[in-house]
Amino acid sequence: MYLNCHSYHSLRYGTIPLKELIAEAVLHGIKAMALTDINTVTGIYDFIKACQEKEIKPLVGMEFRCEHQFRYIGLAQNAEGLAEMNRFLTEHNFSGETLPLRAPKFKSAFVIYTLENAPETLFENEFIGVRPEEVSSLLTSKHKNKISKMVVLQPVTFRNKKEYNLHKVLRAIDTNIILSKLTEADYCKVSDVMKPVESILPFYEKYPEIILNTQRIIDECNFQYDFSAKRNKKFYTENRQKDLEKLTELAWEGFKNRYENENLEAKARVEKELKVIDELEFSGYFLITWDIIQYSNSKGFMHIGRGSGANSIIAYCLGITDICPIELDLYFERFLNLNRKTPPDFDIDWSWQERNTILEYIFKKYGKDHVAFCGTNVEFKYRSIFREVGKVFGLPKEELDMLAKNPMALHETNKIVKMVQQYGMLLEKYPNQRSMHACGILISEEPITNYTPLEMPPKGFPIVLFDMHIAEEIGFDKFDILSQRGIGHIDDSVKLIAKNRGIKVNIRDTSISKDEAVCNSYLAKGHTIGCFYIESPAMRGLLRRLNCDNYKILVAASSIIRPGVAQSGMMKEYIFRHNNPTQFEYFHEVFREHLGETYGIMVYQEDVIKIAQHYGGLPAPDGDILRRAMSGKGRSLEALQKVKDNFFASCAQKGHPLQLSQEIYRQIESFAGYSFCKAHSASYAVESYQSLYLKVNFPVEFMTAVINNQGGFYRTEVYVHEARMSGGTIHNPCVNKSEYQTTLYGTDIYLGFMHIQSLESKIAHLIEEDRNKKGDFSSLEDFINRIPIGIEGVKTLIFIDAFRFTGKTKNQLLVIASLLLNNFKPENRDLKLLQEPVKEYKLPTLERSVFEDAFDEIELLSFPVSCTVFDLLQTKHRGDVMAKDLVQYHKKQVRMLAYLISRKHVPTKKGTMYFGTWIDHEGTYFDTAHFPDSLEKYPFQGGGCYLLLGNVEVDYHFPTITILKMAKMPFIPDPRYMDSKDQYRTQSQIKEDVSLTHRAPYPQGHEINLPRHRMKF
Repeated sequence: MYLNCHSYHSLRYGTIPLKELIAEAVLHGIKAMALTDINTVTGIYDFIKACQEKEIKPLVGMEFRCEHQFRYIGLAQNAEGLAEMNRFLTEHNFSGETLPLRAPKFKSAFVIYTLENAPETLFENEFIGVRPEEVSSLLTSKHKNKISKMVVLQPVTFRNKKEYNLHKVLRAIDTNIILSKLTEADYCKVSDVMKPVESILPFYEKYPEIILNTQRIIDECNFQYDFSAKRNKKFYTENRQKDLEKLTELAWEGFKNRYENENLEAKARVEKELKVIDELEFSGYFLITWDIIQYSNSKGFMHIGRGSGANSIIAYCLGITDICPIELDLYFERFLNLNRKTPPDFDIDWSWQERNTILEYIFKKYGKDHVAFCGTNVEFKYRSIFREVGKVFGLPKEELDMLAKNPMALHETNKIVKMVQQYGMLLEKYPNQRSMHACGILISEEPITNYTPLEMPPKGFPIVLFDMHIAEEIGFDKFDILSQRGIGHIDDSVKLIAKNRGIKVNIRDTSISKDEAVCNSYLAKGHTIGCFYIESPAMRGLLRRLNCDNYKILVAASSIIRPGVAQSGMMKEYIFRHNNPTQFEYFHEVFREHLGETYGIMVYQEDVIKIAQHYGGLPAPDGDILRRAMSGKGRSLEALQKVKDNFFASCAQKGHPLQLSQEIYRQIESFAGYSFCKAHSASYAVESYQSLYLKVNFPVEFMTAVINNQGGFYRTEVYVHEARMSGGTIHNPCVNKSEYQTTLYGTDIYLGFMHIQSLESKIAHLIEEDRNKKGDFSSLEDFINRIPIGIEGVKTLIFIDAFRFTGKTKNQLLVIASLLLNNFKPENRDLKLLQEPVKEYKLPTLERSVFEDAFDEIELLSFPVSCTVFDLLQTKHRGDVMAKDLVQYHKKQVRMLAYLISRKHVPTKKGTMYFGTWIDHEGTYFDTAHFPDSLEKYPFQGGGCYLLLGNVEVDYHFPTITILKMAKMPFIPDPRYMDSKDQYRTQSQIKEDVSLTHRAPYPQGHEINLPRHRMKF
């Protein structure tokens, strides 16, 4: 009798999580029920599975609403019925038109109206839903002659009084009003709960037809779904055989380019992979990915193929990836194997500037009806919960800020706040709104609306209404089309080098960059600012601790820096063994033979497979089941137990002592969940080397490209500093030299208009466009005459010294601008008045302090250009020790004066600590550690320069200062202001980069529990 049940996927309406909705049905003995969430099918696939487990007949459909108003309920009789409703809703989602009051004439779906909104005439498939409390009024209803077209309507939205109130809170959030302003039309009826069928049927005793109609709908709704079927586009060509032939041809063609013909190992690997790919019917998936790469290459775009897909030699031969799996001993089984039940995917990166072009090609090539982005549910999160719920209870902004920014322990304890907390915590992890997955694309064999309605978000690409996990469950293998700024750095650098120096760099030829000698020396010293993945303070510190001077160590470093590996203690142990190779024993000869590269430590996910295979004797596919199960990705505990039993049985068969096998299994169990895919690390390492090669050989062009791609780990100021240290001369924006982005002329770097904080983007682009059409600006008057800009915009450009080519001072230019523009508005002024020859005004000589420009720059750019921050300090002291000499001060106390670049929050068992990154006045970077006791007395006080006192610890080539005391150093008074209260205001605009960490403290050395010596028996 339940034809209208809502889960919490009825966003900001339903209150019952899907699994708990099924549990409620079981509790009340329900044998059939319909999930009809509002304007979505997000939950239907999980609903079908859960119902089947509990022997409940699942009915699926939607409740159609428009602008919060109920229209009708649709229930699918079969797959075509769901597709009809999906297409109908999609059309309205795309057009933005309101849903009609009457449903279209669906061929394979039932439609249910309410008594209030039922049309005068009903089609064969249309019915009127009657609530139990409405039965008594049927005789007086205008629809009393339609009893034969009525069904039982018992909606379900909540479970109890608390959830009814939660439902009202959600409705207030959705309609953006306070709770007291809700009307009855805004929320559901108090009767919208699940009850035993026996308590509902008596209401309809006088109208048996209503019960029969309801049962008829239940009987005739037979939507079924085959979860084992593949839904992706099946073939790239016409059929499976031709796909295999095409893939085979391309693979051997690529093999010739990648390998010498006598490489028998590579040949055998190609043949093995082709066989598995065909057996799993993955040829089409490979070919579609290849097709996308071919288009990218034809446009001259650079891509990076990474992730587990780089374990495939076929992907390498097809040019999808640039990682040789033979060279790095990568297991294909990590990507694809006959036992793997979940689909793999390729992760492919493009520059953020070029990704949209790739997406447009995919949608055009494979058809808008067959391509869509995965969706994702954005959940109510801690801060947003209290802000949203607090608004509903009418709290002012100040209190909302307090609730959002502070932990609950620090909240006030009044009645309203307690209610906000109560309902807020109920909402935690509830879906709040739908959004687009960052990269996952589905390419479907059948029209994608057979499975879901589509929505069109502002970015302009349609999305399905379920997430990647459901997509995987229902048979889709997604294509991950990503973007990253690192590729933009590389791509733009190559273009800048060609333009600025006339040199063409084939950066795709990884042989020129990987393991290049000078690059390796930079790596070992951590000189990697701006380079993809290896520029963070933590990574630079790791590179120095490892004295990383080759590709394979970098691959390992790219993996052990990951939070999970570090948290397991593996990073510390790896650093120890790398620097002390004689102070440990390999746990077993298998560890020496197969994990010798990583000193017997399971650093990569592939290592779990290696140990399971070579020590335990399991086939590689079973090793991958073990890895997936232990990393939390395995879906079957029985499958894990079976593989575990096989592991021990196989170990015993090979004659291994049980105690040794148990210890090795414990290590696998401990580290499998933390390890990182080696192919992923290798892909990152290749890109890191490409970045580093450009930084080493073409530093000015590279840093300009980094600035134009809006940096990476650090703020723009750091990259500007690095460009200066690399030999570039930094210039403020200039209306005759600068463009929207930063421009390079030889070694002269002109900052782009995009960096001026108070300049409109539209004006910034217009300056560049007008100059390209009409030539340079000859004067301030000429600029004002050509660019429709107001007095404030002109003043901004004057203060940043963008008119210095005129030879006039800023003060003189301000006077001229005022004379010209004070009585005019850009949109109304008569340009003819300004077409006269430039007037020579008699201007007063107004003296300016040499530091005024620097303070102007801080206000407009957030950092000084015409001098350094050290030049603005009141003190002339620059510290007793320079950063370049710190390695000589192990275990000694030093005093330094430095500029704060960034700080990273780190949780410890004793409280919060920070790692700081600084530069001294010579421009050299160094790092500090600030423990909780020190921070309590000497906290950070924002961006700027500090005097530091601390003890130096050199940890495997890497010096860190443990801070005992620190004090922020004041700037000189800002000479632009006379009032003393304003003279130190600008200093507060100096920035710092702050990274917050939300994780458990890392273990100490004694807690790692990884034996360094063989077991004795």
